[in-house]
Amino acid sequence: MNERIHALAKLLIDDNLTISVAESCTGGALTSALTSVSGASSYFDRGYIAYSNKAKVDMLKVDSQVIGTKGAVSEAVAIAMVKGVVGQSDSDVAVAITGIAGPTGGTKEKPVGTVCFGFCVKNNLSTNTQSFQGSREEIVNQSVDFALNRLISSL
Repeated sequence: MNERIHALAKLLIDDNLTISVAESCTGGALTSALTSVSGASSYFDRGYIAYSNKAKVDMLKVDSQVIGTKGAVSEAVAIAMVKGVVGQSDSDVAVAITGIAGPTGGTKEKPVGTVCFGFCVKNNLSTNTQSFQGSREEIVNQSVDFALNRLISSL
């Protein structure tokens, strides 16, 4: 993961871009990874840990009806979260992560390991849903890895 963090940092610095994030199931792990590089203040703007549905509504202006109809773990909520981040920052790049890290909380429709991502790279919005396997820690780490890889490939 360390190589990917440095690769992303270099891309952001070289293009004079900033990044902001909104995290739910990863609980700040992506923010921690992004700020682990010396000089991170030149590219990292802010991070939100919107773990509860109320936090998603209060901090990121996610419509509570979207959460009610689609569920907190959905691409609709992930894209609303990333739009909230973009709306509250001047960042060129933003990512949102919402999912079920487990070991409990999964359903038949959304099992443990279901993680939804929202990305905004230079005003281009996209979403993605992944199904990860493993322990809670492994799911969080796979989520961070996926976000880093997707950001690197998008830049």
